[in-house]
Amino acid sequence: MTPHTADLPATATQLPQLTHSRNPGMALDLDWVASVQANTSAIERRAASIGSRRSIKKDWQAAWLCKAVSLIDLTTLAGDDTPGRVQRLCAKARAPVRAEMLAALGVQGLTVGAVCVYHDMVETAVRALEGSHIPVAAVSTGFPAGLSPWHLRVQEIRESVAAGAREIDIVISRRHVLTGNWQALYDEMAEMRAACGEAHVKAILATGELGTLRNVARASLVCMMAGADFIKTSTGKEPVNATLPVTLTMIRAIRDYLDRTGTSVGYKPAGGISKAKDALLYLALMKDELGHDWLRPDLMRFGASSLLGDIERQLEHHLTGAYSAANRHAMG
Repeated sequence: MTPHTADLPATATQLPQLTHSRNPGMALDLDWVASVQANTSAIERRAASIGSRRSIKKDWQAAWLCKAVSLIDLTTLAGDDTPGRVQRLCAKARAPVRAEMLAALGVQGLTVGAVCVYHDMVETAVRALEGSHIPVAAVSTGFPAGLSPWHLRVQEIRESVAAGAREIDIVISRRHVLTGNWQALYDEMAEMRAACGEAHVKAILATGELGTLRNVARASLVCMMAGADFIKTSTGKEPVNATLPVTLTMIRAIRDYLDRTGTSVGYKPAGGISKAKDALLYLALMKDELGHDWLRPDLMRFGASSLLGDIERQLEHHLTGAYSAANRHAMG
């Protein structure tokens, strides 16, 4: 169905950056954790239906794609990253869509949600983004496996914050989930959250390695209890990354946590989201399940490196009726 006017998100220029109250966390409630279940077949049916229930076309689609741009954590996490590459990525973050296209769309001030890099590139990114509102996010705690010595994982957080990172994407120890050691997961998450200080913390669950949707739901809840400001699907390095069933499981955990505590927690699907049409599905599912308030950068992000290029191509097609070559929309 075509969305009504009330369904259309506000433009990116009206959106605050990380302005909602942080998640203070709560004491670990093992009874609540044990009560959490996940009906896999029902979740998969619901996730499969979203594409047929939502059809967003023409001007509406262009508006939603601009919304998606404002939610992207523009990311480079390669072993051959250089300062020059990061500087070019930051320039793209400031101007993610060509100025003449934005003028034709009637959009001003559009930027991405954040730039995400390894610790070694945090200072470079911070300098490149000076004068903008765009935060730098650092992947941390022995990303992507999270198996380095504990004191080094915590120290890595502190050093990234000291270097200017305003958001920290941490990775949990998957073994705690797979063995049901919820106290250990809670303690680990709480200490990492404390090490972040004023920086917002996103807990990466690596859902493709957790085995079941029930494990995903329980891990989501425990991380929120321990103070995670966002829960995130994946590092992008696992064989299976963000999926719609996993997303539905995690955002329903967010809704349950909100109902019980009154605290809003953000959500970040990451890994494998490279097409504009996929971003629209995630936006539609978020709006259906959590409401309009979650369609803003302080409560939703996409972890992506190639999504922006495809969105730009789709916006150009909307304006001209023709698709341009992908190499015309490079990240830097």
